Amino acid sequence: MKKLSLFLLMFTFLFSAGNLTAQKLKSGNLKMLKGQSVLNVQYDYSHMKVGKKSADDYVTEGIAERNKKKAGSGDEWAVKWKSDRSARFQPTFEKNFNDKTSKAGTTIKEGADDAKYTMIIKVTFFEPGFQSGVGISKPASLNMIIDVVETAAPDKVLATVQYDKIPSKNMMGYDFDTGSRVQSCFDRAGDDYGKFFYKNGLK
Repeated sequence: MKKLSLFLLMFTFLFSAGNLTAQKLKSGNLKMLKGQSVLNVQYDYSHMKVGKKSADDYVTEGIAERNKKKAGSGDEWAVKWKSDRSARFQPTFEKNFNDKTSKAGTTIKEGADDAKYTMIIKVTFFEPGFQSGVGISKPASLNMIIDVVETAAPDKVLATVQYDKIPSKNMMGYDFDTGSRVQSCFDRAGDDYGKFFYKNGLK
């Protein structure tokens, strides 16, 4: 029993440590952000791939498949696919990020155009995963890059942080909705990016 408890403790530690170091500072540094009370945030999905497909092909095929089963359901799904970004995914990311960075007096906010610096969050890849309900499932995952720029000079990238294969959280089999799995990835990304930015630039 003691050996099992020790194993579980070591596993938890190693998983947490790996999770905290999953982000990579690809270029620049984050020190310029220290002391900033608000950072602007923007989201870019323009180069996102879904599995092996382009995002456009994924949506086009998704609409056709669903409309074939039930007229109009594909069109409704496509609207939700896009609206979930601003309604569910992005607010979840920002809340969790701010939970980790507010202790340094810094928060991120979409539309804070008067902030000196802007974080451009690029979602480059999405694996939707699946939940069969019979013990067979595949978690969702995201690849995400954050470019830090001066708001007044967005073409000049000051720092780039990359995070690949951000997994959805274990939802104990209650993740039949693709949107819920994606939101879970944004949930984890907000936590982990917030910790990284706090540790490497804000504290």
